[in-house]
Amino acid sequence: MTKAIEEPTMPRSPRAVDVAKVAGVSQATVSRTFNEPDKVQPHIRQRVLAAAESLGWLPHGAGSALARRRSLIAGALIPTLANGIFATHVAALQEVFSDAGINLIVSVSNHDPAQAMRSTQAMLARGVEAITVVGEDFGDPIFDLMAARRVPYVITHGFNANSRHPTIGIDNFKTFQEITNYLLSLGHTTVGMIAPPQANNARVEARVGGVRDALAAAGLGMRPKHFIEGPWSIQFGRDSLAAILAAGSPTPTAIICGNDQIAFGVLTEARARGISIPNDLSIIGFDDDPIAQHTTPPLTSVKVDRASMGQEAALYLLARLRGEMPDLPPPMQAKLIVRGSTAPAKR
Repeated sequence: MTKAIEEPTMPRSPRAVDVAKVAGVSQATVSRTFNEPDKVQPHIRQRVLAAAESLGWLPHGAGSALARRRSLIAGALIPTLANGIFATHVAALQEVFSDAGINLIVSVSNHDPAQAMRSTQAMLARGVEAITVVGEDFGDPIFDLMAARRVPYVITHGFNANSRHPTIGIDNFKTFQEITNYLLSLGHTTVGMIAPPQANNARVEARVGGVRDALAAAGLGMRPKHFIEGPWSIQFGRDSLAAILAAGSPTPTAIICGNDQIAFGVLTEARARGISIPNDLSIIGFDDDPIAQHTTPPLTSVKVDRASMGQEAALYLLARLRGEMPDLPPPMQAKLIVRGSTAPAKR
C-alpha cells in the first residue's frame, strides 16, 4: 500500500496568544497595551512590546491593513512640538498626503531613543504605510524595524550622501562651514558658538563640526569657554552670553547661534549689558524666524525652506508606495539672510 505523501506543515503567523505567552501576561493585557496603553503599567507595557517585536506580531487592525496593502495612514516622527519649524514641516507633509487621500499621524520623540522606538512601534501597529523621521539620531534598530515591515521611510532635515538611509534636507555640516566662512570674511577670528545639545541630534553635531572645520581651515580654533550647549531657549541664550563674558578676555567678536531663539536671548542680554550689536559683537541665528527681521538690530539668520522639504519627503514616499524607486532630490540650499546684527570685526 502506497503511503500518502504528507503535506509540509507551514509555520503559522504569530498571534496575540503567542505574545501573551512570551510576555507572561494575559491576552487582554496584550490588547490593552496597544489599544489603551495608559491603562498598562510601563514595565509590563514594555515587556509586551518587546515580545511583539521579537515575534514580528502586529495587532489585528494593522494586520488587516497590511493584508489590504492600504491603510491610508502615514506617520511623522518629529523631535519636539516646541519649535515652530517642525509645524511648518508637518503642515507641508499633511497637505501633500491629504491630496493623495492619506491621513497623517504625528508622534514626538523628545530626542529620546527609547521614546522614538515606542513611537515607531505604535505607528507600525496602527498600520502606517510610510514614515518620515526627522534626523537619523536613534541608530539602526528603528530603521531596521521599518524595513522588516516593508514600510518605506525617509529622513528629513539633513542630507547625508554617505547614509544608508534616504535623506532629504540641507547639508548641515556644509551650511555651518559657509556661515563661519562668512564671519571669517568679515575679519572675525575669535568666534563663539551657542548650540542645542548634540546628544541624539546628528544635525547639531554636524553643525558644530562645520564651524570647527571652517575655523581649522583658517588656522583658527574655538576656545572651550566660547562654546556652550544646552536646552535651547531665549533664556539659555541670555545665560550663555553671560557665561562667555564672565570667562574673561578674550571675548568673541562673533557668536554663531544654533537657532534664532538662542540668538534672541543673546541680543537681549547684550542690550541689557550695553554691548553694541554689531559694533562690539556680531550675532548669527539659524531658521530665520519671522521675528528675526523685527529685532533691534534685525538678526542675520539662515533660511531653510522647510515647507519644500516636507513636500519633497511626502512626494518621495508616495512614489515608493506606487512601487517606484525615485531618485532623491539633491541637497537643499540654505540661504544666509544678512541683516544688521553682523558687521566687520572692529578688533
